[in-house]
Amino acid sequence: MNSTVEHLGPCKKLIRVEVDPQTVDKEFAEITSQFARHTALPGFRPGKVPLHLIAKTFTAKIEAEVKKNLINQAYDQALKENGLRQAASPEVEEIQFGRGQSLQFAVTLETFPEFTLPDYKGIAVTREVGQVTEVDMERAMNILREQNSTYNDVSRPVQKGDYVVVNYKGTCEGKPLTEFSPTLGGLTERQNFWLRIEAGDKVLPGLAEQVIGAVEGETKDAKVTFPVDFPTAAIAGKEGVYSVQVLKVKERIMPEVNDEFARLFNAQNLDHLRQGIRHDLEKELAFRQKRGVRDQLIKFLKDNVQFELPESVVVRETNSVVYDIVRENQERGITTQAIDEHKDAIYSAANSSAKERVKVGFILGRIAEAEKIKAERDEITHRIHAMAMEYKVKPDKMAKQLMDRGGINEIAEQIATAKVMDFLELHAKITDIVIPSAQAQSPQALPSV
Repeated sequence: MNSTVEHLGPCKKLIRVEVDPQTVDKEFAEITSQFARHTALPGFRPGKVPLHLIAKTFTAKIEAEVKKNLINQAYDQALKENGLRQAASPEVEEIQFGRGQSLQFAVTLETFPEFTLPDYKGIAVTREVGQVTEVDMERAMNILREQNSTYNDVSRPVQKGDYVVVNYKGTCEGKPLTEFSPTLGGLTERQNFWLRIEAGDKVLPGLAEQVIGAVEGETKDAKVTFPVDFPTAAIAGKEGVYSVQVLKVKERIMPEVNDEFARLFNAQNLDHLRQGIRHDLEKELAFRQKRGVRDQLIKFLKDNVQFELPESVVVRETNSVVYDIVRENQERGITTQAIDEHKDAIYSAANSSAKERVKVGFILGRIAEAEKIKAERDEITHRIHAMAMEYKVKPDKMAKQLMDRGGINEIAEQIATAKVMDFLELHAKITDIVIPSAQAQSPQALPSV
């Protein structure tokens, strides 16, 4: 077998392969014999059919099997001889094939990028360390209180800290906002909307404050200036006018912190609840510490290794990221029309993210090879069992589903990647920086409309 390689571009190669006639005829003879051993024709017992009849009867099937075997074997050998690693499915072009002649074919493929790893042992990073303070505890407790607040109707003017149920309509330059973009329906008009009276609204700055002093049934006009970085460029930095009708004024009543309050969270008493909060905040602090370290490790690797990426791998990953972005937006209630209007921005963001993911994946994969880090069989089995429990299916069924879509290799890569990150963190030069507070934060739940 002979092979030559042409460089078509970064990570793209053309391999031309020729298999000699003797090897081709030998494979024809072997495949024909295999058919003969398992074939019965009228007048002949199984395994006793003359080879020339087998060759004549099954010409197409034999040729297809011979071609497949020879191309696979020769292609694998060509990759090894030329030190190439396939990064995506290749395109095979048959040039010549038949009995008594050489097999000639060409393969266009994308290969793993070539690069030199930086010194990845001893990467200098910082780690924020601290303790959960009483300030953090109080902040977390107040979040729980807010999530379990009651909202009482009051007959008085709106005050700071209230919640107000309103109908509103917004315009800009005398036109509904939807004339600037159909995606602005929610900012153009809402019915029975809960508005919290507090400063700092980044979407409609100053709107809430202008409702202060209004009473139930009153309609107030409020002027807002849309931020200069507003997503819809047509109204960014412009002034909007809102007609706000106050339907109800609600005062938030937060529950007292006592044993009864603790039992809302299945805690035996207040001390037990505080222990649980502290435990959760400490876990969150540890998670943020580890994430901060690992983000720095990844940044070091990205900044210190430069190479071209296989185009088809980036495209495949980009499509995957686009799918995730669209799905997440649909779950948030964003319409298909709104998503389609931003498809160029979505693809651009997805492509940028995909390039980073692919680049990091190649770097971590190379480190795994250098350090002989891989996923062990029992680790893969444990992950499959965990997934089976999560999706409430039998492990065997989960394993088959993963095998059918190539998911086993994906799991192995995920496990190996996690082990590489553990390795990098273990060998990093970490400098601890003391922070005064854990600065724990949790998402705040708002009352349903």
